[in-house]
Amino acid sequence: MCGLLGVVSQQTFDQNKWRIASDLQAHRGPDDCGNWRGKVNDWHIQLGHQRLAILDLSPKGAQPMIHPRTQSVLVFNGEIYNFVELRSELENIGLLFEGSSDSEVLLQALEHWGLDETLSRLNGMWAFAWLDINQQQLHLTRDRCGEKPLYWAKREKELYFASELKTLLTLLGDHQTLNLQAVGEYLEQGLIDTDVNTFISGVQQVRSGARITFSVKSDFLSGHEQTYWTCPIESDSILAWEPFLERLRDCFTSSIRMRLRSDVPVGILLSGGLDSSSIAGVAKAIGANNLQLLSAVSDDARFDESPFIDCVAQHLDWQVTKVRLPDQPEQLFTHLEQATWFMDAPVGSLSNVAHYLLMKAAKEQGITVVLSGQGADELLCGYRKFLGFYLQSLVRNSDYWEALKTLGNFWANRTIINQFSWAEAKRYLPAILRTGNLSIRGPALQEFRRRDVGLPPNATLSQRQHLDLMSLSVPTLNHFEDRMSMAWSREIRLPFLDPNLIELLIPAPPKYKLNNGWTKYAMRCAMKPFLPDKIIWRKDKQGFVNPQSEWIKGKLRDKIIEDFFNPDSLIFNLGIVDRLALLKLYNKFCLQKQNQGSIFFRDIFSAIGLETWLRKFQIYL
Repeated sequence: MCGLLGVVSQQTFDQNKWRIASDLQAHRGPDDCGNWRGKVNDWHIQLGHQRLAILDLSPKGAQPMIHPRTQSVLVFNGEIYNFVELRSELENIGLLFEGSSDSEVLLQALEHWGLDETLSRLNGMWAFAWLDINQQQLHLTRDRCGEKPLYWAKREKELYFASELKTLLTLLGDHQTLNLQAVGEYLEQGLIDTDVNTFISGVQQVRSGARITFSVKSDFLSGHEQTYWTCPIESDSILAWEPFLERLRDCFTSSIRMRLRSDVPVGILLSGGLDSSSIAGVAKAIGANNLQLLSAVSDDARFDESPFIDCVAQHLDWQVTKVRLPDQPEQLFTHLEQATWFMDAPVGSLSNVAHYLLMKAAKEQGITVVLSGQGADELLCGYRKFLGFYLQSLVRNSDYWEALKTLGNFWANRTIINQFSWAEAKRYLPAILRTGNLSIRGPALQEFRRRDVGLPPNATLSQRQHLDLMSLSVPTLNHFEDRMSMAWSREIRLPFLDPNLIELLIPAPPKYKLNNGWTKYAMRCAMKPFLPDKIIWRKDKQGFVNPQSEWIKGKLRDKIIEDFFNPDSLIFNLGIVDRLALLKLYNKFCLQKQNQGSIFFRDIFSAIGLETWLRKFQIYL
């Protein structure tokens, strides 16, 4: 887990600007930094790296890494979890290694197998730049689900790329223009990273599951994008139930075993829910006895998961470190600006700020690598919306009996149905059913078009899951996970985003995920050997939450109006938000009873988050 940056130009680059840019992402790699400068034909190329040492802590794992025979150069951010197996293959054909890092394995693999075959073999998370001297090409690529970031921008005969947006903007040097479509998607829908575009016009991310190759053979810096992985949506052969459960257990166990590989301390974020508890349960079963459990707890009984956390810890006979996050909104608000700076984007809610503080606690506990359950809800239909999508697809196909039976099972089981929230669900409805909602768009957003986040026409449940995986959910969550952890130089690993699990679960029949009134049905059944029933069959898992909706209505109201919704705020001066409409919406929200009404707390918080980001990044605009 590291940071990288690079410049390709026909002129030498300003080294003072380079140092400033490198320092901006030093938190991504506090253990070491390195630079490489060279020339290929008429192109001056500079590559930089900030290292967080996870595997092979010696200088033999330092970057930029140069191949001893071809002189090709690699700067790499991430982890190749199956590097042990790949190294064994390469050693069997006679290749030699100097150290024990996954970076060296990656470089040797690229030289031996080439880019495309290497990418198809990798199991991991990554963003890397590989300068192939022989072919006179520079390759930029990201992992299948975009766990690791890589921004880039092209300006005439110059190419810039970096791990963080602020770093890239510093390399560019001039003032930038807002991408108002991205701004609108965040403000009105709470979405970021829905495609390659960013909040800044002309700055993109390398697409997940893709590579971009730039030729440096001539005066024209040409680039070509190619997809190397596409998530399968349908399967020609579906496993029967029992073989499917066995395959699920095997894939999940293999994913965790590989993600425990580390030369520094490893921990697990334990919330007491099925996902994180499953990671801990399987880790214990395969003999990982030196892990630390880290949990967030609250003094507010409505949001405290301590009974379930304790249940898992006692079942596994492991100690758990409980972090008492701030229960006062003012305490979280003091960290909002700092978290926003590291986010490179507006934060989604105060829960993201709480996660930022949890990662700080991980650092204080000496936990460098942290396993998290992110991605499970998308693969296993854990979110409430997936029941709605499934029922909708059944009705579209005139399968009314199955729809009624499914609805009846969830009603009888008192799961999902009794947790329904109109304020949260409305964004998934067709536009005609959302009429009457007060828009806060200012004149700058009049051309903005909402992204459809419902069930597309004729789409299956698996196709809708695929949208969440590649566009509408996982990219946003990965952004939060990466930035909040790397702010404290911690590495987050996500076992549920293993490609073998993805390719097993996305095409699986809906009944393997939603059955007998339960979400994540197959996972619950598969985890019976590892966890107590109290955890497997929980009905009330809340997620990483706090009473932020009530805070915004009460304790924070004066501060919000005075500090964020005053007439001088940038969201109003830039024409992004209509102030009178926002104040009207806010007043209406404050009159709603708890867990009632049509206004979601994010309808209000998004304006706060956007204003905070604009203030922190105003120097670039």
